Amino acid sequence: MKKAVILLSGGLDSATTLAIARSQGYECYALSFDYGQRHSAELDAACRVAQNCGAIEHKIIRIGLGEFGGSALTDTRIAVPDSPQEGIPVTYVPARNTVFLAFALGWAEVLGSVDIFIGVNAVDYSGYPDCRPEYIEAFERLADLATKAGVEGSQFKVHAPLITLKKAEIIRIGTDLGVDYALTVSCYSADDEGRACGSCDSCRFRKTGFAEAGVGDPTRYKS
Repeated sequence: MKKAVILLSGGLDSATTLAIARSQGYECYALSFDYGQRHSAELDAACRVAQNCGAIEHKIIRIGLGEFGGSALTDTRIAVPDSPQEGIPVTYVPARNTVFLAFALGWAEVLGSVDIFIGVNAVDYSGYPDCRPEYIEAFERLADLATKAGVEGSQFKVHAPLITLKKAEIIRIGTDLGVDYALTVSCYSADDEGRACGSCDSCRFRKTGFAEAGVGDPTRYKS
């Protein structure tokens, strides 16, 4: 079987991406990050999802993006907004996907794989620059230039199967593939038990997605 590294946050999109990769015949190596985010509930969720969706191996790497701050997700002095914002919101974490993909690229090369999966979305998302198709294409070019495997002729592929889908479409696909969304945590401000706030961008997209998909929302909310 082909091997692939799957970036797994523990949220709805990354869980669906893992299920898609597995359905396409890949041996899945899941990669998560303790990067200084506000809560560890999503990492607990990532462990549950990796086990439930049949990952061959699951690594959690600790990196210090919180040392820089600059985001509501890594700096508790910046409040998580509870209403939509103009432009790129304060929940954007500087260079996060670039750092994550770089780690995934390193592991993929060691595994002898040229396939990386990431659950970014350019439709129902918060306007992050590192969720766009042109960004994914640029990283693929970088991967081929920056690695021994690429210089020797391998071509890396960053799979972003959700990038043009609405949240409802993602949920329908995941439901058909057997994803248990009750295991996932998407909220920016989840508590230690994984209960969601219900008002942040991520919660709003998630709630709307389940409603539009006609699928029962298994999310546990704080109130």
